[in-house]
Amino acid sequence: MLGKISSDSMKKAELVFIPSPGIGHLVSTLEIAKLLIDRDDRLSVTVLIMKLPFDTMVGTYTQSLAASSPTGRIRIVNLPQDDSISEPTSHQPIKLCTVFIENQKPRVKEVVTEMTRTGSPRLAGFVIDMFCTCMIDVANEFGLPTYVFFTSSAAFLGMMLHLQTLQDSHNIDVTELKDTDTELVIPSFVNPVPAKVLPSTVLDKDGGATMLLNHAKRFRNTKGIMVNTVTELESNAVQSLSNIKIPKVYPVGPILNLKGETGSSQKTEILTWLDQQPPSSVVFLCFGSMGSFSVDQVKEIAHGLENSGHRFLWSLRQPPPKVKFGLSTDYTNPEEVLPEGFLDRTAGIGKVIGWAPQVAVLAHIAIGGFVSHCGWNSTVESLWFGVPLATWPMYAEQQVNAFQMVKELGLAVEIKLDYRRAGQIIVSAEEVKEGVRRVMEYDSEVRKKVKEMKEKCRKAIMDGGSSHTWLGCLIQDVMDNTPPSN
Repeated sequence: MLGKISSDSMKKAELVFIPSPGIGHLVSTLEIAKLLIDRDDRLSVTVLIMKLPFDTMVGTYTQSLAASSPTGRIRIVNLPQDDSISEPTSHQPIKLCTVFIENQKPRVKEVVTEMTRTGSPRLAGFVIDMFCTCMIDVANEFGLPTYVFFTSSAAFLGMMLHLQTLQDSHNIDVTELKDTDTELVIPSFVNPVPAKVLPSTVLDKDGGATMLLNHAKRFRNTKGIMVNTVTELESNAVQSLSNIKIPKVYPVGPILNLKGETGSSQKTEILTWLDQQPPSSVVFLCFGSMGSFSVDQVKEIAHGLENSGHRFLWSLRQPPPKVKFGLSTDYTNPEEVLPEGFLDRTAGIGKVIGWAPQVAVLAHIAIGGFVSHCGWNSTVESLWFGVPLATWPMYAEQQVNAFQMVKELGLAVEIKLDYRRAGQIIVSAEEVKEGVRRVMEYDSEVRKKVKEMKEKCRKAIMDGGSSHTWLGCLIQDVMDNTPPSN
């Protein structure tokens, strides 16, 4: 599917990958690293892992990756753990991560210094996550080019760059848009974007907005920006990015981890249950590694599902002890938060689970719809498998993703577009019921469009496809700009 580039006469080159801490960013970053080395035998990759003290998923995932990398051309380096950040409640996520990543710069410099001592293969550059722009400073010290791997959509990339221009070139304080009915004209979107769907961080007057837009400012100082998207999915956004003065944008998606999920015993039980359901009959509810709800909201979802009459698979997680930042965990006894008798009444048509093997579930023929938080990885996975989305965004840029999928592209139905986790908004049982009903409609226009996009996404990564071609262009740029050996 991916034609290889190989030449024994050419010198080999190594890229240093620096993903953000957190499993969502790490998974797609490692997948693009694997794509690069599979495509070109000249390339090797060293991935520098920054692990937050309270994130237990990253270590498990990197161990499984190391065990499944027989080529030896992906090397995992775990940076020394920084235990100085032990209270995740003291900052918003972007502030916590910004401070944490900045503190890793000396450790990254030490590792790269050691790599330069051997001189073989030559260091070709850094590939940094969208939130690791401070590492451009380290790359510059070594005279190395930096590429960004943007783990969200091209439309959101365009939004960040546009808002950064408004802030820095036109002195517009975007945080003033909070709680207004303003609609923004943003080139990467066809429709005006309501301020109410902007990420909470963009509207944060306590420094979060400045931190986020400073990342966008630094994107402009890199050699190129890889985006986990497909030209055919975001044609307007990709075109708009080619019309502004920024580094070259490479739409190289969809970047997917289609195997290697942990939790095998749970996975087997879940898939066995799905095997017993009719094709396209089950709605899947899953809200990401940080997706959890209040008890009142759990009961509304349960009533909505029961009243919908549809079969369901519901990944129900409980909030972490430190609710401002952290990962959801499984309930020991979900009956404690569900309506009395709910599990008995729905035993024939529904299954409530904890952790979900999301890719394996979406790939299953029984799944007919996906109620999702609209994280970009989940959105791309859903399109890859041709499963229509019902949007319930919760944090980060998920409101933007939901707006794009529903209003821009017609690839999802709306449950909510502007859900604010910090507020006391309760999505009613009736809204849940209606959202499930619409996403499960057999002959809907949304379902037809999603099936068409599934085929376009798959063609994009094949020989001659748009993403396949862009990946080749990126590799050529990396090799052309690899600094000469000393």
